[in-house]
Amino acid sequence: MLRYLPFLLVLALWIYAFVDCLNTPDEEVRHLPKLAWVVIILLFGEVLVGPVAWLITGRARQAAAGGSGASEPHRDAPARWVAPDDNPEFLKSLDTNSRDNSRDTDDPKGD
Repeated sequence: MLRYLPFLLVLALWIYAFVDCLNTPDEEVRHLPKLAWVVIILLFGEVLVGPVAWLITGRARQAAAGGSGASEPHRDAPARWVAPDDNPEFLKSLDTNSRDNSRDTDDPKGD
């Protein structure tokens, strides 16, 4: 069973690189057209040259969240989602709502 492990690892890397190449948008493919990358992966997959070349140079990788990257956000980038407890606008709305509710409960007549 252990003698099949290298073959299975090569096959897994080959399939991963092929599917990753097919699912990558055309704008993110670097250096060669997407069809050329598919051919390189398929022709040179058995010796790992094609899949490794794709993983290293073929696709523009994005930096991991919190990793090293551009220090300033891009102007065209969409706004990131902010957790409610970190969002100042949400916290202000809670404060306003709690003040409004406290005024309603202070009124003894219920008018």
